[in-house]
Amino acid sequence: MQDDESASRGVQSEAAEREAAKQRLLAQAEAERVPVEDTTRAVPDRRWRREQR
Repeated sequence: MQDDESASRGVQSEAAEREAAKQRLLAQAEAERVPVEDTTRAVPDRRWRREQR
């Protein structure tokens, strides 16, 4: 009976750790996110070459 309880606590503990790790990853991703307005559009190579002639 006691093994079942400790196993259940272990599963709950792992689930809590996974959720905490997920939250940390989401927070890190949000902190590193670059707003769309701050990104630049790449110019295709062909257009750049045409302007150089």
